[in-house]
Amino acid sequence: MMLKRIVSALVGLPILLTLIHFGGMPLFIGILVTSLIGLREFYNACKNKALSPIKGVGYVGAIALITIINFTENSSYIFLLFFVLLITLNIVQLIWNKFNFVDISITLYSLVYVPLLLSSILLITKQPNNIVVWLVFTTAWGTDTFAYFSGYFFGKRKLCPSISPKKTVEGAIGGVLGSMIISAIFGYLFLSNHMVSTIIIGCVGSLLAQAGDLTASCIKRFTGIKDFGNIMPGHGGVLDRFDSILFTAPTIYFVLTLLINRG
Repeated sequence: MMLKRIVSALVGLPILLTLIHFGGMPLFIGILVTSLIGLREFYNACKNKALSPIKGVGYVGAIALITIINFTENSSYIFLLFFVLLITLNIVQLIWNKFNFVDISITLYSLVYVPLLLSSILLITKQPNNIVVWLVFTTAWGTDTFAYFSGYFFGKRKLCPSISPKKTVEGAIGGVLGSMIISAIFGYLFLSNHMVSTIIIGCVGSLLAQAGDLTASCIKRFTGIKDFGNIMPGHGGVLDRFDSILFTAPTIYFVLTLLINRG
């Protein structure tokens, strides 16, 4: 499975390079489309547990959220949006009795889990030293690669057997060390004045990448599915490919704003 993740990352690399290179509207559209596909996969997974997220509100909310993040600098608009969404979801529940509190909660969770976290990439590209946006992907995929080979050659102790039986403690450690090495090299080449910060990104980002992977595994195990989708035949869906990136993107954004741009 891990090898498939690595291969699928390479498959999407040309598209990723193009979107990051051009930035602006192409990147905005790419994040928007990816988020909507991810939401669809998430909602489809909920069907297996007879859950009924309020999809219409979810899709409209995702479009509004990503648009606000991309075109405004005022975070209060995000608070306002979620306030409006909460009111709207409660009104829908009152009008259609088939929805309940659980459905509202899942809808709100989906908006945080997919479009809000993924939109951190847009926030990074709007910052000084935005070249660190590449660390979002090198950290996630570097962790996957090093974790796979570390686990393959040295793995003995299971990390979370009830969630992901193939993951090992040794693999997790190897993933963190590998990510730190890649980040250190990146810092040396592009941000020599912030080497310590890039190494911190490599460490914390790797831990969060693995947390994102395990979070997706928990969701899939709960809903009884193997993959979120089949947009890449043999490799799964968008959420299967971006599960770790969903957690590394906001992590790197906060490290960028708190350590690098203030340093």
